[in-house]
Amino acid sequence: MEKAQKGDRVRVHYTGRLQNGEVFDSSKGREPLEFEIGGGMMIAGFDKAVNGMQVGDQKTVEIPSNEAYGERREEMMINIPRAQVPADITPQVGQQLALNNGGQQVPVTVTEVTDEKVVLDANHPLAGKDLVFDIELVEIG
Repeated sequence: MEKAQKGDRVRVHYTGRLQNGEVFDSSKGREPLEFEIGGGMMIAGFDKAVNGMQVGDQKTVEIPSNEAYGERREEMMINIPRAQVPADITPQVGQQLALNNGGQQVPVTVTEVTDEKVVLDANHPLAGKDLVFDIELVEIG
C-alpha cells in the first residue's frame, strides 16, 4: 500500500488539542484538510507526522512547541501609547485586532489596557504550547 511522502497532496481529518485536552481545532463535520507534504503550509510537526502514513491510518502525535508555532517571543509584545489608538476603537483585554504592517495584516491580541498604554501580543495564540493531534489519512493524490 502506498505511503504518503514529501511532495504528495494529501487529505486528512484531524483534531488538535492542548495538553490539557482542550480542543482548539478540528475537521470534524467539515471536508478533510488538503495540503502538500513538505509544501510549507503546515506546522513542521504535523507535516512530519503525516509523512509515511497510509490511507486509513490513524495516529495521535504530540508536537512540541518548537515544531508547532514556536516559542513565545517577548519582542512580539507591542506597547502602543493610548493616544495613538484610533478613537473608534475601545480596546479590551482579550480583544482580537489587526495591525497594518506594510500592507500586511498582523493579528494581535490586547493583553493590557491602562490610561497610558495598550499592550498588544503579536505571538500566535498557540505559540509556546505543546500540541496533540489525532490524525487520519483519508486520501493521497
